[in-house]
Order: sequence, then C-alpha cells, then structure tokens
Amino acid sequence: MNILVVGGGGREHAIVWKLQQSPLAGIIFTAPGNPGMRNVTRIPMGSPAELAEFAATNQIGLTMVGPEAPLCDGIVDEFRRRGLRIFGPTQAAAQLEGSKAFAKRFMVAHGIPTAASETFTDAESAIAYIRKMGAPIVVKADGLAAGKGVIVAMTEQEAVDGVRLCFSGAFGAAGATVLVEEFLQGEEASILAFADGTTIVPLASSQDHKRIGDGDTGPNTGGMGAYSPAPVVTDAVWKQIQEQVLDRFLEGCRKEGLDYRGVIYAGVMVTEKGIGVLEFNVRFGDPETQAVLMRLDSDLVEALVAVADKKLSSVELKWGADPAVCVVMAAKGYPGTIEKGAVISGLDAAEAGGAVVFHAGTVLDAQGRFTVQGGRVLGVTARGTTVADAVARAYRAVDAIRWDGAYCRRDIAGRALNRRGAA
Repeated sequence: MNILVVGGGGREHAIVWKLQQSPLAGIIFTAPGNPGMRNVTRIPMGSPAELAEFAATNQIGLTMVGPEAPLCDGIVDEFRRRGLRIFGPTQAAAQLEGSKAFAKRFMVAHGIPTAASETFTDAESAIAYIRKMGAPIVVKADGLAAGKGVIVAMTEQEAVDGVRLCFSGAFGAAGATVLVEEFLQGEEASILAFADGTTIVPLASSQDHKRIGDGDTGPNTGGMGAYSPAPVVTDAVWKQIQEQVLDRFLEGCRKEGLDYRGVIYAGVMVTEKGIGVLEFNVRFGDPETQAVLMRLDSDLVEALVAVADKKLSSVELKWGADPAVCVVMAAKGYPGTIEKGAVISGLDAAEAGGAVVFHAGTVLDAQGRFTVQGGRVLGVTARGTTVADAVARAYRAVDAIRWDGAYCRRDIAGRALNRRGAA
C-alpha cells in the first residue's frame, strides 16, 4: 500500500526507515520529509484538508502522523471524515499533549499517579505559590512549546524566572497558562504504547536525556539522546505502569469518549515511593523512537494498520534482545540561537560500521552537500549485543561525522552502563 508520513524530523526518518522494511509498503510519501530520507517521494507540508485531498487522490492506504502539531490541529478528524485510514488520536484526544492542564485533569480524574500541581493564568499568583511551596519545583507552559516549555527549577529564583519567561510571551500562546508542579525525585523512563480504543500494548522501554550537558546539566532540550531498554523499568515497575498508567489511560479514554487510535507516550518518573507520570505525549518520542524502532523485529506497517482499524489485539510485537542507543548531534548554539549552513562530512563512513544516521535538521546546498539547518541535526543510532557495545558503535559513528560547531553529549546510556551487569 502507498503510505504518507507527515513530518520531517529524526523521528519521522526512523519511522520511514522501519516502514520501508515491510513487504506491505508501496510508495512512501513524506510531507515534507527531509533530504536524508532515501527512496521516498517528498511533498510540501499542507493543511489537514490539503493532505487529506492528496491522500485521497494518490490512493494512500495509511497515513502516519509524526509531530504533535498536526494532531492538535485536527488532521485525524479531517482524514476520518473522508474515510481515509490514519494513525493518530483525534483533536479532542490530542489535548492530552496540547494542554498540560487538560492532561493533569485527566490523570487525576482517572487515578493515574502524577505530581501535585496548580494552574495559573497570571504571573503573580504563580510566583506566590512558588514562594509558598519552595524549591525544587517545576514550571510548565500549558501549550505546545517544541519541548522547551518545561523549567525544572532547583531554586525559587529559577522558578520565578521560568514563570516570567512563560508570561512574557517567550513560548507564545503556549505560555498564557502555566502549571507549577511538584518536583519528583527519581529516574525517568519513556513509555510508548499502541492504543486502539479497546486494547493497549506497550512498546520497548527507553530513556531520554533531556538536558544539553553531560551529567544532566544545563537547559532542557528536545532530547540529546536515548537508549532502549531502560533498566529502571524492572518487571515490578512494568506491572505498575501497566496497571496504574496504561490500563487507566485506556479506561479514561473510554469514559471520556476520546477516540484514541495511535501511540501514547508517558514520561514516567520512577521514585522510591512508586511511579508518577510527568507528561503525556500523543505521538512517538524523539529521540526515543530512533532507539526503540531499531529493536523492533516485527512489521511496523502491519501494527499501524491494526491500530487504525481497531484490530490491535490481532498483532504481536516482537523485540530484539539487543539494546540500541541514539546519540543526537546538535548545532552550535542549541538549544538557543543556532548557527546554520555548516557543511557536514563523514556520513557514509559513519554508517559503514553498522550505525544508522537519522537526519533531523539538514538541508542540501547547491552543490548537493548536507548542511546544518536545525538545532538537533542528526540522530546517530546503533544496536549492539550489550549496552556498552551499542554505545561504542554509536560513538564510533559520531566520531566519523564532522562539521564546524558540532556538539553531542558523551554520556548517553551512562545510567545503564553504571548498573551492575548492564554492560
């Protein structure tokens, strides 16, 4: 079947790479895709109505939506009105990511463990609450902020500055409402699961690295690397996640009439007292997807179609035992103002050793050379027999790639390596 993948980042590159391994896949179109994707037909990004028209005209059998913005804009509703198969939640269900206040209300209403919080629409009330509660504490812009609207404040002043940043318009309309949330101490895991309204099936666990610097220092980013599986997700923790998060999420969607046929991402903090959900995302994580899909041994097209058709119970996901690691290479200045235009070299050499280089922020210049365009430029991903092996393969590939100002963290999967027996 012909497939349309909406989006153009590293997550979408990984999805395309996996879809292309399926015998069910015909022509793969991407809107807009990126120049690192091989053997695809790229089309411009359009409105939900324009993309639905394209899908109808070009006999698209499955549309897969990568980013959150089109989901929150109602692309699924538009496609389903026209009888077109699409993977993703409706606009109403996408509020679970589009509004952190909506997600928090949903979690509390359905007994999903989460941090205590308060919601504010003015800076002074939020600041007064911070003074009352003290630090560490977390400040979150309510709406979509490209992964940058969360301030984990270790001091009251950092939290106050975060509130003022939100209400100053730094995140646009996303910061018009602000959540101030209890700080949960522990180790975070990224939990992805397919849900089709009646069945929910978890994917392999993973762990993201949000902060820019080694040792989890510096400002938050969209993600500097990930690895799968996450050792913190033991059998006992998986049981808690299934019963307290995934099952309750599915039941909550039923009770609220939310048509959820897609992937749900739960950022779960594993603490000494149990688990707590930090946030919901209504799409695949980035860069978790790169590491997770590297380990998927079953057919992704078959799984996505089953979810869209409410037949998830009919498929079985199969996972390789080998861990996978993704290292993000970023542009100079990220996550602030970046320097664009640097020429990238060494991509072929990086992949010669078995790694896969997923493009996220590249363009081709007039000479046909890949150049830096975005903050997160590449996701260098490798699978290995052990975590240490996967890490070594990924960093060998990273070290083969060059451009002026290239930056990456050097401790991706460090927590796993430090666990006894993980290496």
